[in-house]
This record gives sequence, C-alpha cells and structure tokens, in this order.
Amino acid sequence: MGDILFLCHRVPYPPNRGDKIRAFNILKYLSKKRRVHLVTFADECRDMEHKAALARYTASQSIVWRGKSDEAAALEALVRRKPVSLTAFENRALQSAVDRLFEHSDIDTIYCFSGQMAQYVPFKPRARFIMDFCDVDSAKFADYAKAEALPKKLMMKREARLLGAYERGIASRARASLFVSEAEAELFRRRSGAERVMAVENGIDTGHFDPRAAFRPVDEAGPLIVFTGQMDYPPNVEAVRWFANDILPRIRAQHKKARFAIVGRNPTETVKALASDSVIVTGEVEDVRDWLATASVAVAPLKLARGIQNKVLEAMAMGLPVVATPSAAEGIDHDGTILVGGDAGDFAEQVAGLLSDRKGSRARGKAARERVIARYGWDARLAALDDLVGQGRPQAAKLRDAA
Repeated sequence: MGDILFLCHRVPYPPNRGDKIRAFNILKYLSKKRRVHLVTFADECRDMEHKAALARYTASQSIVWRGKSDEAAALEALVRRKPVSLTAFENRALQSAVDRLFEHSDIDTIYCFSGQMAQYVPFKPRARFIMDFCDVDSAKFADYAKAEALPKKLMMKREARLLGAYERGIASRARASLFVSEAEAELFRRRSGAERVMAVENGIDTGHFDPRAAFRPVDEAGPLIVFTGQMDYPPNVEAVRWFANDILPRIRAQHKKARFAIVGRNPTETVKALASDSVIVTGEVEDVRDWLATASVAVAPLKLARGIQNKVLEAMAMGLPVVATPSAAEGIDHDGTILVGGDAGDFAEQVAGLLSDRKGSRARGKAARERVIARYGWDARLAALDDLVGQGRPQAAKLRDAA
C-alpha cells in the first residue's frame, strides 16, 4: 500500500483556528494508517517553526512561502479570467515540490484539503483523489455579494460564479467530495449535481477541552460573555460588531456588570475599536480555555456561517451554555442544548436568561458537554475516511499541472 499526499492551503499547526483544527486532526488520523507527505503553504514566518511538531505525523514536509498579495492575486485573476481564490494560491515552487514528491515517493492517494489546492491535482489522476472542500465556498461568496455595495458586489458575484464552475469540475474528478456537515453536502449536491458527495463532520478533543482541568482564571469582574475566533475573518468581525453594538446593551439593561470578551488572534482595527468598559478585545491568548473556563456564556452571533463551528463545539465541551444564531447552530447535532436567537432582541433575551438562572445555566452547559462527548469525538467522526483512502491500490503517477 502506497503513501498519502496531503495538500493543504496553510500549515495545519498549531490547531488554533477552524480550518487548522480540521486539517490537523485529519492529518493526525491519516498518519495512524499510512505514511503521509505534507505539502502546504506558510502564511507567517513562524509557520516554519512548526516542522518539528509536525514531524510526528509526517514522512516528509514541503512548506512553501505563499507571499502573493491580495491585490496581485485579484489583478491576475481579472486578466486570466480565473477565481481570485485560485490565483492567490498559485505557486510554481509548490507545484515543483509536488512533482518531486511524485517522482521519488510511492503515492497512491491524494487528500486535498480546501478547494484552492485542487489546482495541484492532475486532470486525470491515477492516484486516488479525495477532495475535502470543507464548505461550499462559491455559496459563501454569493452570500457575501448580497451584503456588499458596488463595485465589491460585482467582484463577489464573479468569484461565486467562477468558483462554482471550478468546484463542479473538481468534484467530477474526485473519488469523493467531502464537507463538514450534511447541510453543506446537500447544498453542494443541489448546486453541482455531483453524486460522490458526503459529510465528514468536525470533531472535538474533549480531553483537551475539559472544564475539570486546571486553568489560570481570568481576572474579570461580573458575568463574562465570550466569543472566540480568528478576528480578521469577516464573518467573525461582523458577528462581534453586531453583538457589541446591538445585543450587549440590551443584556446590560438587566445585568449592568456583564462584559463581552472577544478572544482571538489578529483583531482588525474595526474589532479593536469596540473595546470599552464593557467590551474586552484580547488579541491572541496563550490558552483560549482560560477564557472559556471563566465565562458564564459563550455566544456565536454569526450572520454568515457554514458547516460546523469549532468555536461552538469547544464551548460545549468546556461545559458552557451557548447562544447562537440559526446559521451558527445549523449542522451541529446539539439535541436542544444550544439556545438559538434570530434577531438582536431574541438573542439578548436568551443570554440574559442564562445569566439570571445560574443553576439552569450550569445544567445546560453540562448537557452540552455530554452531547459533545457522545457525538463529536474525532476518531468517530473520521472513521469514514478509512474506506475512502484504503480501497484498492491505484498506480502512482507523476503529478502534472491541471489545465
């Protein structure tokens, strides 16, 4: 049985944001089955420092500096009539690394994580090809377009159209197209007409996210409401702005000492500007669990959310009650343990109710953790990959550019 090539759009370590969490745990799982060769991009200088940590799970690593600016990728995409999502990740050095790997290693399976990396898969691969789209990115850009003004609206609509066509082409060549939830998988089936589509849900390390572990308490007075996430990601930025401006004042009308903590790396200037006596903007923290362990309630006020939100699973695993929008709760089999608020008034009412009822809040958090343990262990979620990467043994082939 041959080796696995794991193509990934960014270094999957440390697992401190949604895409890295999924990529790292899949890489870790596959490494228990076969030898895995990682080919990926570095976005930050410190990405190069994680080779030693990843060596435990990889037979080899090729980490290439991406470096292309958003402006250059956009201009190139317009000239070449391609999606910006592809030109942003087009890189000759990475293609060369993939070609060398196929020249000298016995690769019989390609696991491609994120649609941007499918351009490095041959047009007719003889190696087994598994495409993990995660989310339907073309649908995401279509949703962005609805909220934007001209000329950005036109760019988003263009990206949705071109990316949709690209996704359909990739799915037609893959042995299976994977998504993080059945809702995303069904959306892709409807949009693409593809048949070999399935959900492989995200999981959670309930041993790591365990409220019984020892944490450093965060010194914050009053009830603490927490949001965690990558804070330069537009849907997260929109979510915390909405909560801080429209929802939090309604909560503080009943709970005057309540504070909102925005916990996550790379906060934008828009996010930083939300900081006040009632809003904390932490930036990157050493351990997000310290904040989750201190908080009374976790919130996910995302107006645009696709798939399964890791931030929600982490909060549930930590025994926190969660209030989420319908889109943030969608795809999570929470069995009623998540409270859902659709508008600002409803959302505020749900949070305020939890802050008022400490006993009921603790019971809901306990039920949420029990649900996560029963439903979302990583090994159980990823067991479906065994058949996908283990059937037969296709002949290895030298990788070439997909036209």
